[in-house]
Amino acid sequence: MNNIVILGATSAIAQAVARKLASPQRNFLLVGRNEDRLTSVAADLGTRGVTNTEILTVDLCDTDSHQSILARAIEVLGSIDLIVIAHGTLPEQEVLQSSYPATLQCLQENALSVISLATVFANYFDDCGAGSLVVISSVAGDRGRQSNYVYGTAKGAVSTFMQGLRNRLHGRGVQVLTVKPGLVATPMTARFEKGVLWASPDTVATDIVRAIEKRRNVIYTPFFWRYIMLIIRAIPESIFKRMKL
Repeated sequence: MNNIVILGATSAIAQAVARKLASPQRNFLLVGRNEDRLTSVAADLGTRGVTNTEILTVDLCDTDSHQSILARAIEVLGSIDLIVIAHGTLPEQEVLQSSYPATLQCLQENALSVISLATVFANYFDDCGAGSLVVISSVAGDRGRQSNYVYGTAKGAVSTFMQGLRNRLHGRGVQVLTVKPGLVATPMTARFEKGVLWASPDTVATDIVRAIEKRRNVIYTPFFWRYIMLIIRAIPESIFKRMKL
């Protein structure tokens, strides 16, 4: 696992994953829309022994650019062993539920662009007969809740898509890993009050890297979210619809 592409590389979780994976033997292509921040992430990897890091500035929501991202990755890395798709946004539910254009934008940023990228890189791995495709979804996709059901719809679509992709590529020796973080303290969640259920990006990144190494299929991170969501999914709809979640 020497040639690594991280899409949405300036996100807090993506940066933490990159730090965990950093070594002199590994080569990185970091992709995102902010050149200055990408340069900063690349410089940080350099302090950790990485000698070959390239950056690519692009809006990942522009699906027309996705095939060219693959071409650029092959150009600078030669081949690809690991893809991490980590971009996304977290708009306010109140804004989304009052505006279809805002809802559509959320779905584009958090579902459709992710599915497009996963399709492009999954086809590459299918042709190679090897590789690891990692996509960050969310526990929010496990059940629709009034507090974030538009964002949850996007993440639910991603999780279902990844499940089908995993089924399709299993016989090809390709790992397809769906990551479902719970509450993570990042700049994207800065407006929320934090509590005992919140985790750091470093904790989530540790779980992700371990799951890649063990070739896992789906992980909840931190682990206790698996049990929290098991309970939430088990609540009958007649009761659930009365709850303020």
